[in-house]
Amino acid sequence: MCELSLRRARAGTPPTATALAVLSLKEALLEAVQDQDLATGELFELALMVNHLLDAAGALSFETYVQGREEIIRRQSRQLLELSTPVVQLWRNVLAVPLIGNLDTARSQVVMENLLEGIQTHEASVAIIDITGVPTVDTSVAQHLIQTVKAVRLMGADCVISGVRPGIAQTIVQLGIDLSDILTRATLADALATAMRLTGDADDTPEVPKLP
Repeated sequence: MCELSLRRARAGTPPTATALAVLSLKEALLEAVQDQDLATGELFELALMVNHLLDAAGALSFETYVQGREEIIRRQSRQLLELSTPVVQLWRNVLAVPLIGNLDTARSQVVMENLLEGIQTHEASVAIIDITGVPTVDTSVAQHLIQTVKAVRLMGADCVISGVRPGIAQTIVQLGIDLSDILTRATLADALATAMRLTGDADDTPEVPKLP
């Protein structure tokens, strides 16, 4: 019954349809009970047992369906979070995570996990967290950023936060959040330039030819 409910949940079948399909067996089983050569009392007990059994099966199918759908939704939500927080290699040994939208606890955890895995995979020494697309920075968002920076440092890499607009800077000051020990830059380009200086690659960047 559980396997049937999970298969129908993955197929997108409504839970009511699954429960009704299970309960539809009741009529067939009751007809089979009536064909038995039993006393009236025994027939009643057997019919009552069939009713209880299929009612429980219908409830179980509904519960299993709901649990299966919740698991699918959680998995899809996790996938969407990972897609919304990509880790991009901007330069050798330099990674960036461009953040867009609100930063809550669940998403912050995904950002931290993806970034730390990216640092290990690419052997990066500098990580840039770009918050240009984050509409507001409150105490909660700032704490999430601080925790991510600390985790990056534990991996032996430096961390730069870019996209600090004037409004965000004023909000951080008004909230009394101390980011003095964190490298911050106004734009992603400034952060990349800082990252290349930290990695010693600043002299390897090609010069843009000047117009005569």
